[in-house]
Amino acid sequence: MKAPTAPAAVLFDMDGTLVDTEVLWWETAREVAAGLGHRLTDADAPEVVGRAVADTAAHLIEVTSGDLSTLPGAATGRATAPERAAADRAAALERTAAELTDSFFRKVDAGAPLRPGAAELLASLEAAGVPFALVSASPRSVVDAVVAGALAGVDFAFTLSADDTVRTKPHPDPYRAAAERFAADPAACVAVEDSPDGTASADAAGCAVLVVPSLLPVAPGRARTFARSLEEVDLGVLTDCLRRPNPEIQGPKPA
Repeated sequence: MKAPTAPAAVLFDMDGTLVDTEVLWWETAREVAAGLGHRLTDADAPEVVGRAVADTAAHLIEVTSGDLSTLPGAATGRATAPERAAADRAAALERTAAELTDSFFRKVDAGAPLRPGAAELLASLEAAGVPFALVSASPRSVVDAVVAGALAGVDFAFTLSADDTVRTKPHPDPYRAAAERFAADPAACVAVEDSPDGTASADAAGCAVLVVPSLLPVAPGRARTFARSLEEVDLGVLTDCLRRPNPEIQGPKPA
């Protein structure tokens, strides 16, 4: 079998992959949930970690299941009961999503550290002339704050946020859009991810995926390669991801 050449492009997730912001996102969701009368636990993690703002907002509204008519923006007037319920839910979702976004932005803007090995890997790709981009499920305001802060000076070809595609992760749209902007076949690109939803998005787009798990475990898969840290990753590892991994070597390396 012919050895693969370097990736056409490397597509990096942001939160939890390059920047240690997943803890800040969890803290944000916990505070907003508490304001709605819900105590966030590990059971909520699949609906929070790696999820878009709208998804987490919808989850928090669902689990609180309170009287939405008491929230700011609730419908009034002559609307029918189903119309009022729909309007109240939409208002609650909008308010909760805005609160999540604003709180997360403030935390990120105050400073978010890079993940171990991130700076070295990005610098090595730039030196090797391998193009790379940022593909995030965070809102544009948060992406821009991180790029101007923790990732300042990194030469991304472009950045994609949740606001730049009709659907965000776990749908394939973000990674398909990124590959298209590089005029590359998704199968020739390597996505670097940390979460189940992000990995599912890259998988569905047809990318090879390097998984560096953070807060949630990620299941093995046919096109998934695992590393414990970005400190273990170099261009050779990313190039090897373009091969379909053998089932017996999939999964995180033992500690």
